[in-house]
Amino acid sequence: MLNFNYYSPTEFVFGRGAEERAGEMIRKRGGTKVLVHFGGGSAIRSGLMDRVTASLDAAGLPYITLGGVQPNPRSSLVYRGIELARAEGVDFILAVGGGSVIDSSKAIALGVPYDGDFWDFFCGKAKPERALGVGVVLTLAAAGSEGSKSCVITQEDGGFKRGCGNELNRPKFALMNPEVTYTLPAYQTACGATDMMAHVLERYFTNEKGVDLTDRLCEAVLSAVIKAAPVAIAEPDNYEARAQLMWASTLAHNDSCGLGREGDWASHQIEHELSARYDVAHGAGLAVVFPAWMRYQLDHDPMRFAQLAVRVWGCDMDFEHPEKTGLEGIERYEQFLKSIGMPTRLGELHVDPADIPAMAGKCKRNNAGKLGFFRPLDTGDIAKILYSAM
Repeated sequence: MLNFNYYSPTEFVFGRGAEERAGEMIRKRGGTKVLVHFGGGSAIRSGLMDRVTASLDAAGLPYITLGGVQPNPRSSLVYRGIELARAEGVDFILAVGGGSVIDSSKAIALGVPYDGDFWDFFCGKAKPERALGVGVVLTLAAAGSEGSKSCVITQEDGGFKRGCGNELNRPKFALMNPEVTYTLPAYQTACGATDMMAHVLERYFTNEKGVDLTDRLCEAVLSAVIKAAPVAIAEPDNYEARAQLMWASTLAHNDSCGLGREGDWASHQIEHELSARYDVAHGAGLAVVFPAWMRYQLDHDPMRFAQLAVRVWGCDMDFEHPEKTGLEGIERYEQFLKSIGMPTRLGELHVDPADIPAMAGKCKRNNAGKLGFFRPLDTGDIAKILYSAM
């Protein structure tokens, strides 16, 4: 197990009515004027925004609103939010939404006190030193951004999708009421489950030894998602299934499953190029990329794939040929994705194979110029994985 520092300052308020405590939680942290950031009209139509703003009024907190966040959140709205927050003297941002809204809010929070272009933090030119406080009213179990240090934004100038990982990004609080997810379309629910599973798998595929505790944590989260996702899709107002998914999204990406180990993250970087170019849902892109990556990497450590297959997918262990067990696990993973309505081939996402070389060449690399850490990939490897997924 590797040495690690773990910092998780987010306060989680979970359960029915949690959203009604937004004003109280912001006041507790010294906020005096709030930017309420959200996506489309569903938060308004459902009455959620009314409940949130009523709590701000009750706490005596003035606020302004900025909607319009799209999936794969755009830099243009971040720039607009930074300008608006500065002009209005905002000192706290409340994200009402899922991962895209939260990430857009985090980027605004980083940009307001910074003299330069917020994109400097996403392209490696600068590191954040200050940020406004961010709180979350979660409406989608998926990205885990409500408890993570990560933030991913699409820069429209050039079509780059990049992340900034920094402890300043961790929200001050997250208000999590599973009931607000009842109205989600089945496809969004499935995309969210796929995303959180991928967050766990990125950490699971490590070269580090002596990590059985976090292996077991990863396997438990995966098993919970596999059980709850089909129920939530079939019974949208099943509170317990929605609750399992909502808390799983947090555990999948707040780093607790990845402590003491180095994860891979190649599949995420490959998918970022896919969603930046085609604007596909992040979960849908991961449903295609991750099984293809797994098949390509199977021979690097067959026993790790076999362990996942046995412990999570219930496969029988073939000790003489662990690669066969590992492959069976990959196939069961892919079958599960299909069963909840996810695509598993790039053709289903209308990807032009002629774009593969450009996407493979554009992926963000590590300091060694390679992609990922489990078995680092070069441009040729990335292209092979994408071609295999057509």
